[in-house]
Amino acid sequence: MFRKLPGDETRNLVSTTPDTAVVFRPAVVRTPAILTILIFLARLFIGLVRLLWRHPVAVPVALAPGALWLAYGWRWSLAVVALVVVSGAAWALVHRASFSRLLGLRLLAWWRLVWVYRRHWQPVMIVSGLGRHIRGRDYLPRLGKVTCTSWADVVSVKMLNGQSLKDWTDRTDHIAHGFGAPSCRVSTARAGRLVLTFPRRDPLDVPMPAVPLPTVGEVGPVEIGTCEDGRPYRLKVHGTHVLVAGATGSGKGSWLWSIIRGLLPAMAAGLAEVWALDPKLMELSYGRDLFGPCYAATPEDCAELLEAAVKVMQERAARFAGVQRSHVPTVDDPFILLVVDEVAFLTAYQPDKHLRQRITAALATLTTQGRAVGVGVLAALQDPRKEVMNIRNLFPDKIALRLDESEQVDMVLGDGARDRGAHADLISSRPEQGAGVGYVRLEGSPDPVRVRAAFVSDADIRAMVAAYVSMEAA
Repeated sequence: MFRKLPGDETRNLVSTTPDTAVVFRPAVVRTPAILTILIFLARLFIGLVRLLWRHPVAVPVALAPGALWLAYGWRWSLAVVALVVVSGAAWALVHRASFSRLLGLRLLAWWRLVWVYRRHWQPVMIVSGLGRHIRGRDYLPRLGKVTCTSWADVVSVKMLNGQSLKDWTDRTDHIAHGFGAPSCRVSTARAGRLVLTFPRRDPLDVPMPAVPLPTVGEVGPVEIGTCEDGRPYRLKVHGTHVLVAGATGSGKGSWLWSIIRGLLPAMAAGLAEVWALDPKLMELSYGRDLFGPCYAATPEDCAELLEAAVKVMQERAARFAGVQRSHVPTVDDPFILLVVDEVAFLTAYQPDKHLRQRITAALATLTTQGRAVGVGVLAALQDPRKEVMNIRNLFPDKIALRLDESEQVDMVLGDGARDRGAHADLISSRPEQGAGVGYVRLEGSPDPVRVRAAFVSDADIRAMVAAYVSMEAA
């Protein structure tokens, strides 16, 4: 009367009499008890070996109190544990930096691995769609090593076969909320391996003072501010073009003046020149003495200054042809950086069509041919739309400060930048927290880097002018 069916066949049953119940009896396979015990012991042994291999220090430390208890009694065990705890607390109080580097962050990483990531890994992967539950079995990406820095958790992951980077970047919000982090950033370690970064706090929420003036006149990467990991951030300006985009009050002036500040000794030595275009008559005019005759404010003067830079570029190209392929700054051929504040006013909002065409043509020529002969462009704008700045793709290096819309992030930094963690639209609008904070995407790296530029005050600019005069006199 009853028929045994495999588990998957029950879904194919069709009953012509709905009132008749279908009785299902699954097939039972009896496994010998000795085989079950052997499998259990093998898995236990492999697990212990893997635990000891992954934690060669933590496992003996955890087992030491039990061994002391068995060998000498609980008093000795308790005394040793108390001594270790007191010594660690004293170490943390006396020299917190070395304690965190050698022990504190390692313990935090182990705790976060056990209590946060391994505990919630299965439900987060399944609910977010990155794992699969098929026929009663979970297929999950493999959780790897967890490393803690002073501000974030860095988690390595092995993707499932057939997954791509886009599968993860499309679900960064799901992953971040699943593990209780404010955001999640995804980067590729190697084929099939990802690195997830979960910030625990924001190390860039406090403004930083202006970077000290360099002592050596060089046009190499200039120090702008600080990265999230606390390291100084240096931006390359020689041999490239840089576009800075951000809403009003996002701190574009901090980036412009920090770059000029880093080039000041090279300017005094004659190895660099800064040509300033300031159509707003507000930002760059405060340090006008630094630029000398290479300063323009009206649209007509801006067009002439840009066309003069094109002539210098073409003259150098004619001299360098067949002699050298890259520019080396000298007093005779210094590096020229054109700083254009609010470039959209010149390329889109300028009512004079003839002037607009002259300016756009000059900027396009400089950004396509200038960097090989030592002529760079640093442009700042508020609106990154294509109809406002149709040559934005000619800038190899781009910086996105606070933006009004999430779509603008990819307009500035390129497709997929926001999915990789460049949440420029979420930067705080409060000046003390978000001014100068931005995401940098360089030509040779697809992963954006979060940086805060130092704040250059009016007093710092006056000091720069005075220092420049004294350097030139010396």
